[in-house]
Parts: sequence; C-alpha cells; structure tokens
Amino acid sequence: MLSNRLAVYRAEKEWTQQELANRVNVSRQTIVNIEKNKYTPSVVLAYKIAHAFNVEITNVFIYKEEE
Repeated sequence: MLSNRLAVYRAEKEWTQQELANRVNVSRQTIVNIEKNKYTPSVVLAYKIAHAFNVEITNVFIYKEEE
C-alpha cells in the first residue's frame, strides 16, 4: 500500500491543493484523491510532487506491503 504525506508538506509550505496542482500540472481533484489514498500517482507525477517540495520521493510517499 502506498501512503503519502502530501497534506503535511502542503501545510509546511502553506500551499492549497490548487497551488500544488498548478505546480505539478494536474487538477486539484487529482491532489485530493492522492491525499485520500484513492489514487496512486504515476512514478513521474510522484517525482514531480517530491520535486515541488524539494525533497526525496521517499519523504512524500511511503510504501508498505499489505499483510
């Protein structure tokens, strides 16, 4: 399972979901669904998001094997 810390990083930057969406060129709804773990981003989008926050991808996205 892939979880994420998007909301945490957005709060630190004081960005809205729309601001992040604009920075990575996706819709706000895409950001909403990623934050709610309803959508798994492509590897490219995951890297774009991490790059927007200026952190490593593994700081934003956490993979845990399902038991």
